[in-house]
Amino acid sequence: MAHAHKLEIFRGLVKFKSNVQKIWGVLVFLCIITAIEVVLGIIKPVSLIGTTFLGMKILNWIFIILTLVKAYYIAWDFMHLRDEKPSLRRAIVWTPIFLVLCLIFILLFEADYIYNVFKDRDVPWNF
Repeated sequence: MAHAHKLEIFRGLVKFKSNVQKIWGVLVFLCIITAIEVVLGIIKPVSLIGTTFLGMKILNWIFIILTLVKAYYIAWDFMHLRDEKPSLRRAIVWTPIFLVLCLIFILLFEADYIYNVFKDRDVPWNF
């Protein structure tokens, strides 16, 4: 019972002739995202560092979003989630996204609390 895998990426915008070409295409896409992350991490544009959104720098949000895109795409293509039923895909993809959002909320909430404790008290900043 052979199953033919879909040989396209980006919802059919890019199509390949073989699985080897598709693997190379996905690898190039993931390398481009990683290169963007590395360049932003090295350069650290002032406009992205100085601006905050929900208590965190825009640059950090960009890193989190790009990392989630890479994780999603790795699961989608290399773990063959595109060939599964929609309910299983949602269970596998949305659960980690929900957990990451919960962790971000906890980190922001706790960081704000710690900042206020050190700001309002006579406890020195020793870290």
